[in-house]
Formats: sequence, structure tokens, C-alpha cells
Amino acid sequence: MSISIYCAHTRLVDPNTLKPNPANPNRHSAHQIALLASIIQEQGWRNPITLSKRSGMIVRGHGRLEAALLIGGELVPVDEQDYATEAEELADLLADNRLAELAELDEGDLKRLLKSIQESDPAFDLELTGFAEDVCLIGNCF
Repeated sequence: MSISIYCAHTRLVDPNTLKPNPANPNRHSAHQIALLASIIQEQGWRNPITLSKRSGMIVRGHGRLEAALLIGGELVPVDEQDYATEAEELADLLADNRLAELAELDEGDLKRLLKSIQESDPAFDLELTGFAEDVCLIGNCF
């Protein structure tokens, strides 16, 4: 299965050869992986999987790897990064997991963006944003 790649990357690799970092504390639900797989299939690769040149393990993109394996991706884009120490590598892994969680979501802006997407392309599957179901659940369907 060939999926378009729109992100910068160092090389393409077989996802079956990648090594997840066992220290990664993030756990991805089956729903999250299925949604991510749908997004990758629909929109292509927008973010590579980050590999450490030091350890050879994934630093960022454990969920993207699971999604690629779910859809039978033959090649995935990877970005190889240099880390001077294990501490630096693990800190990047943790920061990638945590920083987005610290953002505050403005529900009004979210609602406007979803409406804008729907108006610009009524056939677009809003589920591919990862937010459509959540917005409707909190009573702010547009």
C-alpha cells in the first residue's frame, strides 16, 4: 500500500524493523490508532517517525508506527535525530508526549474551525480532525 508523504524525512523504512522505546509511558487506545490510521490513509504522512541515531529506538511517533502496522504500510518516513545522551533522548520522548496536553483548547475557536472545514468541503469527514465526536458530545454541535 502506497501512501503519499508530505513531510521532511531522512529515509523510508519498513515499519516492521522499527524499535519502539519500552520506556515510553504513552498508551494508545485501539480507537486512537484506528483514527490515526484513517488520517494517514486520507491525508498521507504529515509527520515522520523520529528515530534516535544513538539508541536506534523511536523517540516520537509510537502511535504513527502502530497506525502504519494496522494499515499494512510497507514504508514509513523516519527522521533520524542525534541525541548526546540517554537523558536528552528520554526528555524529548517525554516532552513530545506532554507538551500538547498542556495547551488550553478554546472550544469556540474549535467550533468555528470545524464549521469552516465543513463549509469549505461538505463531504469532508470531520472525524479525521479527531474532534468532531467530542464537540458534539459536549453539546456544541454546529
